[in-house]
Amino acid sequence: MKFIKAGRSETQGAFMAPMMDVVFLLLCFFMTSQLFAQWETEIDVQLPTAETGQLPQRAPGEIIINLRADGTPVVNAQVLDEAALSGLLHRVSDLWPGQPVLIRADRATAYEHVIRVLDACRRADIWNISFATAMPDAP
Repeated sequence: MKFIKAGRSETQGAFMAPMMDVVFLLLCFFMTSQLFAQWETEIDVQLPTAETGQLPQRAPGEIIINLRADGTPVVNAQVLDEAALSGLLHRVSDLWPGQPVLIRADRATAYEHVIRVLDACRRADIWNISFATAMPDAP
């Protein structure tokens, strides 16, 4: 018969099953977020071309603001007015300071619409802003 002595405790090791569950959930999260980011760039926007443009390293959680030719902002496949866009940017800035924003403006978009979005980002204290361009067609 085995008696357990009082005051003596066995050291507990790290449990592998919960750790593997967490890693699996993180993997699922990042795979899903990558899929949504890929859908966001498929919106019908004709980007302007730039010879010096590079394929950017996408930041996780990056907000993509698409500007249609008429200047209408679209975020996550939702058409937003100026107040809704400003509210979204303020919420994002409050929750995640330093959140990156990518502006994808159509090549036919008037410059004033791009400046309006930049101004909304500045009012929300978002400073990490980049612009999307397309590579020129090969001759």
